[in-house]
Amino acid sequence: MAISIITKEDLQEFKTELLESIEKLLQGNTSEQKLWLRTSEVKELLHVSSGTLQNMRINGTLSYSKVGGMLYYNYKDIQKLMMDFKRSPIINTHGKDER
Repeated sequence: MAISIITKEDLQEFKTELLESIEKLLQGNTSEQKLWLRTSEVKELLHVSSGTLQNMRINGTLSYSKVGGMLYYNYKDIQKLMMDFKRSPIINTHGKDER
């Protein structure tokens, strides 16, 4: 069995290659995101029921487009909605998250 010695330089090169690979994967995922989502995809993404999603359409919380009887939602609108409702953790005196 042959013994290989790994140097600090080898580890640094591996780290650099690994980080570059991870960056490429992350960039690839964002570009693959569909711009328009169907109702079922939005319900899954937001973890809401059909009724809740209908209420969001009715009260104008989430805009949509209707084409040939199908409803489509813009992914950017969903992202904005999620950011608008993003909450900061409330920490009590015991250091526990009280959301």
